[in-house]
Amino acid sequence: MATNENPDKSGVLIDAPSGTATAQCWSCGAMRGAHYCQECGKVQPPAPVDYFAFFGLPYKLNLDTALLERDFYALSRRLHPDINARAHSREQEWSLEKTSQLNDAYRTLKDPVSRTEYLLRLQGVQFEEQSKAATEEARRSGTAKKQAVPSDLLEEVFELNMRLEEARLNKKTGEDDPSLEQDLRNARQNLVGKQNDMVSALQSSWNQWDTLVDRAASGTRIGDEDRDAAINRMLSIVNRRNYLRNLLREIDEVLER
Repeated sequence: MATNENPDKSGVLIDAPSGTATAQCWSCGAMRGAHYCQECGKVQPPAPVDYFAFFGLPYKLNLDTALLERDFYALSRRLHPDINARAHSREQEWSLEKTSQLNDAYRTLKDPVSRTEYLLRLQGVQFEEQSKAATEEARRSGTAKKQAVPSDLLEEVFELNMRLEEARLNKKTGEDDPSLEQDLRNARQNLVGKQNDMVSALQSSWNQWDTLVDRAASGTRIGDEDRDAAINRMLSIVNRRNYLRNLLREIDEVLER
């Protein structure tokens, strides 16, 4: 079940700031834009905003990535440290910080999976621990890693884990089993196909969330049940995909020479 530390669970559904005039410019006193002054062009102080708000975007997942790219390069031309190399030292620091924010925001939002995961984190979702670091720590300590196997993959994963353990043993003893290696390559190809299918399923789930955003923007209060249903649908797909990603990592490690 998704969790959220924000007591107003629908609060993040409203549109993000537009990124137009927000306050007075520190340099010329004109009404400035979110990142630089529209009048004098000076870089403005960084603000602690999320990635959607940085680009002035609503919290929706169906993004126009071509427009996002255009905005990214437009902001880069204004904020890049090289452009502001002769500016006041304070403005140079702001330029560096804002450029870092810009790069992180663009890198996250342009990718469909990372964009979905980021929005879920904004909603308070705590992902299951499935990182490579956790896998390595579990192997080192001999403890089991917290990683729920999707129910429809139980049999397939059990068989794959048996084959992986057999392959690891062969590597330790120096034995060669071409048949086992081919089985693992076939399993890898199958998992890659499943992983790609999950990206398509994830994208199809965005409409449910974006509809809630539009309703909230029109003044309709979104109930927890509708919100959680949309979140949990996306979370289920993301967790399944991440699980497959880690299985693929384990296969690749075993197949490495």
